[in-house]
Amino acid sequence: MSTPRLFQPIRIANLELANRIIIAPMCQYSAVDGCMTDWHLIHLGGLAMSGAAMLTIEATAVAPSGRISYADVGLYDDQTALAMGGVLETIRNVSEIPIAVQLSHAGRKASQEKPWLGGKHIGPDDDNGWQTYAPSAIPFNEGDHPPVAMSKDDLAHVREFFGQAAERAANIGISLVQVHCAHGYLLHQFLSPLSNQRDDEYGGSLENRMRFPLEVFDAVRAHFPSNRPVTVRLSATDWVDGGWDIEQSIVFAKALEERGCDGIHVSSGGLHPAQQIAVGPSYQVQFSAAIKAAVKMPVIAVGLIVSPEQAESILATGQADAVALARVMAYDPRWPWHAAAQLGATVPAPGQYMRCEPRWARNLFRLA
Repeated sequence: MSTPRLFQPIRIANLELANRIIIAPMCQYSAVDGCMTDWHLIHLGGLAMSGAAMLTIEATAVAPSGRISYADVGLYDDQTALAMGGVLETIRNVSEIPIAVQLSHAGRKASQEKPWLGGKHIGPDDDNGWQTYAPSAIPFNEGDHPPVAMSKDDLAHVREFFGQAAERAANIGISLVQVHCAHGYLLHQFLSPLSNQRDDEYGGSLENRMRFPLEVFDAVRAHFPSNRPVTVRLSATDWVDGGWDIEQSIVFAKALEERGCDGIHVSSGGLHPAQQIAVGPSYQVQFSAAIKAAVKMPVIAVGLIVSPEQAESILATGQADAVALARVMAYDPRWPWHAAAQLGATVPAPGQYMRCEPRWARNLFRLA
């Protein structure tokens, strides 16, 4: 039998991945002053044993003010880099899985409470809150403390923060950097006309709205080793009339590819509370398929991909080159093992776990 597409290797620039299952970023809201904790070691360490091809660290702030919440991970100074590096060093002692990081700035969606405590915006005068920044002084929710519209100096600082974070990522051995342009955070806020109402060269036309996200990509690319890939995560639509949409996303994806982007993860939504999302299995795959038809770089599909047959169908029909899984991996951290057993493939496993191979799925495991 031929190897299922899901378990065929894929190359992202110079990075060879053993299969096409990528663990997507999952915010844990469990850091202290931007520093990873024991929670991250347990969470990421377990996922590193999953049999997936790559593990992506959660949205990681490039500045304290860019954190979604006071409990977000950062990579903005020596302390946050030391904490992350320590977690990764321990994981690498037991797993060879490539580890990526998603670099992010939350913009107007920063300064929030943890989701399980309500997730509401925290004003700058309250405990655990701070002043937020955005393309324009438009709050995400009516009644939120409004963000400050960013000055040219602010833009320059944020570009520098992204570049510095990319350098720190390289220094602790990160294999790939993903620039977060999705889910309503700062770079997505610049892209969408719903949140970007500037009247300078960073607002108005599509070319102008793309300018700052492309500048940030350039800064990351310039500061991360040229032999390691830089990718982007994009929201392909706001799901709101008059907002960012798939046609603009295709233009942006082409511009990224021209600048040396090595891959694009295609998500959607998160920018506006009025969004009307048609949620269902593979509901975002239509967008990855549209972008894949327009670019040559690898395209990764995300969003309610839960079954092995579903993932295999997405890849076999050419709608994406790989899949990125988050919630299903949190629910079932051995999902790649179970997918390999179901599809008749093999998957790496530690020697300590080889004896758990099911009798009905002999040759499922190969020694990691």
